[in-house]
This record gives sequence, C-alpha cells and structure tokens, in this order.
Amino acid sequence: MPLPKAELHLHIEGTLEPELAFTLAHRNGITLPHPTVQDLRAAYSFTDLQSFLNLYYELMDVLRTEADFTDLANAYLTRAAAQGVRHAEIFFDPQAHTSRGIPLDTVVNGLAAALDTSLRDHGISTALILCFLRDRPASEALHTLHQARPHLHRISAVGLDSAEVGHPPQNFTAVFAAARDLGLRCVAHAGEEGPPSYIWQALNLLHAERIDHGIRALEDPDLLAHLARTQTPLTVCPLSNVRLRAVPTLAQHPLPALLDAGLLVTVNSDDPSYFGGYVHDNYEALRTHLGLDEATLRQLARNSFTASFLPPERKKALIAEVDAHPATG
Repeated sequence: MPLPKAELHLHIEGTLEPELAFTLAHRNGITLPHPTVQDLRAAYSFTDLQSFLNLYYELMDVLRTEADFTDLANAYLTRAAAQGVRHAEIFFDPQAHTSRGIPLDTVVNGLAAALDTSLRDHGISTALILCFLRDRPASEALHTLHQARPHLHRISAVGLDSAEVGHPPQNFTAVFAAARDLGLRCVAHAGEEGPPSYIWQALNLLHAERIDHGIRALEDPDLLAHLARTQTPLTVCPLSNVRLRAVPTLAQHPLPALLDAGLLVTVNSDDPSYFGGYVHDNYEALRTHLGLDEATLRQLARNSFTASFLPPERKKALIAEVDAHPATG
C-alpha cells in the first residue's frame, strides 16, 4: 500500500483520461479530433507547455454538464485513493469553461457533488482552489472572482496557472489582493518555465503561501535562502517537468538539490492523464531514477501534509500515519 500523502498541485481538468473523454464526448454528441483512444494517447507528445495546453483545452470541450464534472472528479478520487492520497487540494480553471459558455455554477456544483462525499466514499478530504488563467486579462480574472462569490463556501484559495512565459505574476496583484480581502488563501505557479523573478513576484506581490513548481529557484541563491528560511512550500511535479521539457530527464531533476538546500518540497502529479502518472507514480519514479531512499520519500509525504491548508490537528494525525506506515521499498 502506498505511503499516505496529500496532493497539492493537481488540475482536475488534467485528470481527463482518454477513455472518459470518449465517454463524455459520446454523451454530449461531440466528435473528438482523434478517432480512437490510441490515437489520442499518441497525441500526448509535447514539446513545451504551450503544446500541451493546446490539446488540454481542445479536450476540455467534452465537459458540458454538472454530471460531466462529477464523473471527472470521481474518476480522479478513485485513482488517488489507490495511490495513497488522503487529502487533495484541487485546482480548477473556471475561465476555461465560462469562455466556452459553461456557467461557473455548473462547474462548481458538478465538482462539489463528488468532493462533498469524497471523505466518506474515498477516504480523501478535499479543498478547491480557483485558478486564474495568466494568459488572459487580469480584468477577466477579477470578473471571475466576482462570479465565484456565491461559491466561496466551497473555495479555499486562488491560484495562477496556464502559459507562464511573458505573463508575470505582477499582472495579477490587484486580483490577488481582492481574493485575500474575501478571505481566500493564495498560491501561484511560478518558476517552471518562467524565471526566478516570477517567484519573487508571486511571494512579494501576490503574497502566495505556496509556490507551484518553483524549480528555477535554484538559479537565484538569495531566493533559495529565502525559501529555506521561510519554509515556503514548493509543489514540485517531476513527471510533468520532464514531459514538458522543463527538465531533460528524471535523472537530472533538481528535486534533490532543492531538498539539500533545506526547502519544504512536496511531490505532485499536475495533469496526470497527460504526463504519464499520478502522484504515487511520481514518488516511484523518484525512487527509480534518482535513487531516493525510504526516509526521503517519507519526508516528502510528511511535507505534503505540512504544506497543506489542513487544520494543525489533522496535519499532525496524518503525519503520524506516514510515520506508522510499513516500509514500501
């Protein structure tokens, strides 16, 4: 049985497996551009973040109804439970849906129908994180935040995602300030393809409590020292980094260097349907390709709960489960 762990960097739209995509396409009368599941999987050969996003948004069109979003979330939760996930803080991209005519209510209500019962049905507590698309105007993000106000009892935080290069966090300073005024916590993608300066902006301007990815922090010694001193978590996604060519191979992944620098690193799956593995698959890839030992993998699992937005007592209990878990090597 895999180590208990939290998943803190998971895009629910990125869990759409080809088989479910075809099921939903048939349900909604949509013709996919790839005739078979095999043809669709063959299209998962990405050269960079943008080439991935092109297919990602294309397939998202099959998500039309509340039932579609419920089925998507339940499929992820079933897989996550088998991978040892005990808590998941799940990103969703409302603008990717409202821009194609799907009401925000449909998205949130559909996801909530699965998440509200996930602890009972899957043994996984959950939180929702509303992400703004950084390659769209900040004014649109602010409008999305306003649209989400009736659903804030279901939303724990806001995030920033999509194509990073050329879209610095500073563009969303006012949006994140408005989110904080509503009592929402803040995270942000930075330092995957973008430079270390984007991480500084996420910290200093957006007041991000976690940095999603953050692997390019190694290029800035002052930033590295700051992240170590503050124990600001990084939600690192190894298989994703390799698939999107941010890192050449798993054997060259900077995760060990980040750990050696004293950072609070967590391991996550990002968009697992597209990137070749769910969260435990990422742990096993690190064991296989980087030689991470049992003690290090356990520390990464502990880190995942420490970095979560769970209450302190729940964190403590889940960390105790990690410590009591039998060796997995």
